[in-house]
Amino acid sequence: TPPERRLWNHLRAGQLATLRFRRQHPLGPYIADFYCHQAALVVEIDGSSHQGDQKDHDHRRDAWMVARNLRVMRIRAVDVRDNLQGVLH
Repeated sequence: TPPERRLWNHLRAGQLATLRFRRQHPLGPYIADFYCHQAALVVEIDGSSHQGDQKDHDHRRDAWMVARNLRVMRIRAVDVRDNLQGVLH
């Protein structure tokens, strides 16, 4: 999605210190939007499709990741669009 591409342009440029991210990284039965092995961090960009039934799927997905000692950070797509510097911070 455009917000994912926008964030990826900054993550891959190494703008977050020494952290290295992978995009569309498989984790078990799921694919993380962004994954940082060093920080055990999954970053998900949530657009308008993450409503209704999708919230239940997201909750199960997050629980699966947390059970494997991964932190999950969900960021609204509108925040990437309107406040990218805040998201990067």
